[in-house]
Amino acid sequence: MTAIVKYRDYYGSIEASPEDGCLYGRLLYIQPLVNFEGDTVPETEAAFRAAVDDYLADCEARGVHPEQPCKGTFNVRVGHALHLSAVQAATRAEISLNELVRRALEQYLQPSGQARYVAEP
Repeated sequence: MTAIVKYRDYYGSIEASPEDGCLYGRLLYIQPLVNFEGDTVPETEAAFRAAVDDYLADCEARGVHPEQPCKGTFNVRVGHALHLSAVQAATRAEISLNELVRRALEQYLQPSGQARYVAEP
């Protein structure tokens, strides 16, 4: 099971490695590979925070903008039929396809909506 931790608007995973007897993780939702490890949960959480701080300091030293998790845009491949159905539904509702997808995601991710969708086969 993976735990997710947050610090300074960055997210990290924490996983166990029984073979190595340690906990480890990496920063999530950004392209650069930034990882960390520890022997205990508190030590690993501290290593995560240090990894975020080091990543931001390194970006500043190199004069580059650090990546922000989830920029707010993404591409979705849904196939021709679903794409056509979605654009037709957006046209009928007089909204953009982007707005239709945004609303659908909001509805899906609401606690009551999420339970409904997850329960379906």
